[in-house]
Amino acid sequence: MLSEKSRPIIEATLPLVGARIGSITADFYQRLFAAHPELLDGLFSRSNQRSGDQQRALAGSIAAFATHLVNNPGTLPEKVLSRIAHKHASLGITEDQYGVVHEHLFAAIAADLADVITPDIAEAWTEVYWLMADALIKLEKDLYASQANTKMWTPWRVTAKEAAGADAMTFTLEAADDTPATEAIPGQYISVKVRLRDGLRQVRQYSLSGDTGTNRTFTTKLNDGGEVSTALHAGVEPGDILEISNPYGEITLKDGDGPVVLASAGIGCTPTASILRSLAESGTDRQVMVLHAEKTMDNWALRGQMTADAATIDAELQLWLESPHAGASEGFMSLREVDLPAEASLYLCGPLPFMKKIRDEAIDAGIPATRIHYEVFGPDVWLAN
Repeated sequence: MLSEKSRPIIEATLPLVGARIGSITADFYQRLFAAHPELLDGLFSRSNQRSGDQQRALAGSIAAFATHLVNNPGTLPEKVLSRIAHKHASLGITEDQYGVVHEHLFAAIAADLADVITPDIAEAWTEVYWLMADALIKLEKDLYASQANTKMWTPWRVTAKEAAGADAMTFTLEAADDTPATEAIPGQYISVKVRLRDGLRQVRQYSLSGDTGTNRTFTTKLNDGGEVSTALHAGVEPGDILEISNPYGEITLKDGDGPVVLASAGIGCTPTASILRSLAESGTDRQVMVLHAEKTMDNWALRGQMTADAATIDAELQLWLESPHAGASEGFMSLREVDLPAEASLYLCGPLPFMKKIRDEAIDAGIPATRIHYEVFGPDVWLAN
């Protein structure tokens, strides 16, 4: 834990560093990629760099970690660390890369805070960094060890490519070599590595949307201007080989017999559809409520799968559409229109504003925050905040 020597220094300097961490991380990434341009090939997303999402997520996670150490001595923010570790493991982050990050991050800190930084301040923040790094390294080693193989990337052959609604595509894959495949858990995701037209490889995480186990099926929306989704939709056909990671992600169905509420919007239905499929296949007797929001009925990517699975277990299905349609509520989802079952657990995925709204409404309705589980596509700027 944070030493008694460093704790008052971090507490005193946290407001300053917190206020400056955004510009510090922007400078950090410039330094990192200048020294290691190869990291943009198959590891870091250049789209997230351009949007600033990666910088905001890193800045927020460092500030959140330091704040937790100050406010909760003797403990670590396990939820923050677990989510980051799963993302890192899905990208194949290695222990030695933390030393590279430290070098360039602290060069950026020293440059930005040159007028106030002292050896004691630098030493205290170095301690914070390595407490966070060492905790992540341990978690990531455990995640790697839990897999059925020791490979980061393995080849999988596309066996089917099918339209899923108006602007999404479902890809079904089979192993293309004899590497043992880890059994995926409903709600988890895989990383998919794609070579773009300019030769650069880029990686994106996609939730497994159908059957799990040792099968791999994922559904991706065609994002306007998206590099990887465009490459997948336009350039990948059955018979092609994709490099994918082992499955990761901690937003999975928790054991128990209490009610389950699955709430999603848009392509956020992919992890909830996987959880719903597992409930249907097991013939669960748990009370299940499926809530989905979409622009139009045609845009609902996994409509057939979700409606069939919901019917199998008599799950209550409620739909909100921006365009009027028989059997659906018009407008945006609101839990204030829903009679939520007592003792329910909520699984949530969709655009960030949607999830913030639904989470707030769920808490207002009496669902404890500990029973609300959410998945963020891309850098988790919400958790960091």
